[in-house]
Amino acid sequence: MSNKVILLVEDNPDDEALTLRALKKKNILNEVIVAHDGVEALDYLFAEGMYAGRDEDMTPEVILLDLKLPRIDGLEVLRRVRADARTSLLPIVVLTSSKEERDMIESYSLGCNSYIRKPVDFVQFGDAVEQLGLYWLVLNAAPPRKEVAAR
Repeated sequence: MSNKVILLVEDNPDDEALTLRALKKKNILNEVIVAHDGVEALDYLFAEGMYAGRDEDMTPEVILLDLKLPRIDGLEVLRRVRADARTSLLPIVVLTSSKEERDMIESYSLGCNSYIRKPVDFVQFGDAVEQLGLYWLVLNAAPPRKEVAAR
């Protein structure tokens, strides 16, 4: 399971630390790339900006995407990822503290695979992260990378 990359898109340092700690505590040892805003996430996904020249075969197995991000928000990231053939089939889990129904509806309308509200309690959050990891990294059958790129 550890060769599958997770892209965590999170601007809040406390939520980032909590997510990384929960993954480690639950023995999910995958490499986690952290993008702190929407621009950085898109640069990583499309090998641009500070990620220009990165190995594009290191496509994330799953993207954990916050919605309330600086520069480009999570909904716009979701829109751009789904619009590009190279990334259109990547699993995207919206992991947000937003309780706005319109955020949930728009996220699903734009093609997110799952919408999870962040629990405030660390134990609950750790359990949620463990379940996310097990499902998206072990149980889920993702489309072959060649199929994603060929679209």
